[in-house]
Amino acid sequence: MVISSNPKPDQSAFSKLLNETVAILESNANSKPETYLKLLGRDLESTVVDIMSEKARGTDFENTIELISGQRFPDIIAKKYYGVEVKTTKQNHWITTGNSIMEGTRIDGIERIYLLFGKMVEPIMFKCRPYEDCLSDVVITHSPRYQINMELEQGNTIFDKLEIPYDQLRQESNPFKPIVDYYRKSIEPGEDCWWLDNSGEKSKGLIIKLWNNVSPELRQEYRSKAIILFPELFSGRQDKYNRLTVWLVNLEGVVCKNIRDAFTAGGQGYITWNGRLYDKLPRIIVNLAFQLPQIESLLRSFDEETLSHYWEQPIENRTQQWINLVVSNTGKLPLDLGAYLRAKMNVTL
Repeated sequence: MVISSNPKPDQSAFSKLLNETVAILESNANSKPETYLKLLGRDLESTVVDIMSEKARGTDFENTIELISGQRFPDIIAKKYYGVEVKTTKQNHWITTGNSIMEGTRIDGIERIYLLFGKMVEPIMFKCRPYEDCLSDVVITHSPRYQINMELEQGNTIFDKLEIPYDQLRQESNPFKPIVDYYRKSIEPGEDCWWLDNSGEKSKGLIIKLWNNVSPELRQEYRSKAIILFPELFSGRQDKYNRLTVWLVNLEGVVCKNIRDAFTAGGQGYITWNGRLYDKLPRIIVNLAFQLPQIESLLRSFDEETLSHYWEQPIENRTQQWINLVVSNTGKLPLDLGAYLRAKMNVTL
């Protein structure tokens, strides 16, 4: 860590340094996309430090930029006052999970932190903002963490919702309590806040909701996601709802008491294809056909790590792999389900 005799370096000068760094990152990424697409985690942090150090020559920040080793917050420091936390995503959006609200690993003396975010899909883009200006919410992993949204509008941070400034909250002995108190004011009867403290699973929020209190649109989205992630739903297995139940609670914060009725009940139905009517089909097949446009969109949006985790196989061709999983779990039908899905999803063997 670098020690500086200047306790409060000029903030506008540091902002200028960061803006210049972002401009160089985007220029280099535009000319060498193959190289930059591989710069994740520590590799990108080192690149940012190199660029900042070069641009800091002749300024008050010369020879004060340093990459911090280990699990410390933030990743980069300057003049023992400013910090830069580097985040990346392989998805085409500006949202990710941030650091713990407890900030137990925060480096002493670092008062102003900026977030430098790299969207590492073509076209590669970078954004940099003050850390507290892009923290939209709190989500749960093994501990409460901030949710980052680099496009968050002014006045919509979690601190605006709490009506507590970031610098005040981070110095509270228990910064989690005001957050829980805030969410408890808005929950429905029968719901409560939770904190997963041992599973390491991700969650979408702090509130557990009942299935019947979820909007019809969101229920439909959950059904489509379930059809993608849990192909065993098409099987006759007795335990086919187990993984879905856990996922709904841990990842979406939803409790569904009658999981079968919510996802696959409704008796038999029919679909038409190529001028022919296929009847006496299981309801989940009918639901699949009805929801296929949404399923296609969601299938494209899932990252490979998530699909590989739930499908228990490496991802090479996600659409064909999903079709194969659905077909292999489905019993005998009057319909060639594989051919139907390939035709509807424009997949060729």
